[in-house]
Amino acid sequence: MMKITLALVAGSAAAFAPAPAARSTVALSAEKSAALPFLNRPPLLDGSMAGDVGFDPLGLSNIDDVGIDLYWLREAEVKHGRVAMLAVAGFLQVELFGPAPGCEAATAKCQTDAFWQIWNSHPQYIIGSIFFITIIEMVSGIATTSGRESGDRAPGDFGLDPLGYLKGDPVKADRLKAQEIANGRLAMWAAAGLLVQGCSNHMGGVEAMSASLDSNMF
Repeated sequence: MMKITLALVAGSAAAFAPAPAARSTVALSAEKSAALPFLNRPPLLDGSMAGDVGFDPLGLSNIDDVGIDLYWLREAEVKHGRVAMLAVAGFLQVELFGPAPGCEAATAKCQTDAFWQIWNSHPQYIIGSIFFITIIEMVSGIATTSGRESGDRAPGDFGLDPLGYLKGDPVKADRLKAQEIANGRLAMWAAAGLLVQGCSNHMGGVEAMSASLDSNMF
């Protein structure tokens, strides 16, 4: 009888004992995204990448069964961010200071219209640019594939650092990497806006902004 009583007491105590491992698992799975606090943080976005704030409402970071994983997605983001920054700078430079030498036919302030002016006058420029871009894409594709397989190359890293910004203080280097991502994301929105606006109202970016301010000033 005494043994039965002790067994019942031990079982009751075990039922109310804490389970730290289970709590830690639940806490980890319930960690919220910094960008979207009402959603859980995606498992692979742990903050180790520059600019990572847990923003992935579509769950794209978890795609790995179609040959596309987080490495490819980061490579694409860095590449498109850099291209967009160059594109926006080019849009504004040509609108404000005029076309480059040899491209005098591109007189339109709207760069989407200027593109067709160049195509009609010097189509070889466009064809040559496409060929040059193809070569760059082939080289970057090889670097991306080999880096993804070996794990020795960070996405978007081509070793291009002539001024040695990344060789100094690691904290400053990380800040520069985060700034590149942030400015690249902003530039992608800006480039998309310039293209859509140019196709809709055929105005340059600065021209459209000036017209909007003139029309809405109090």
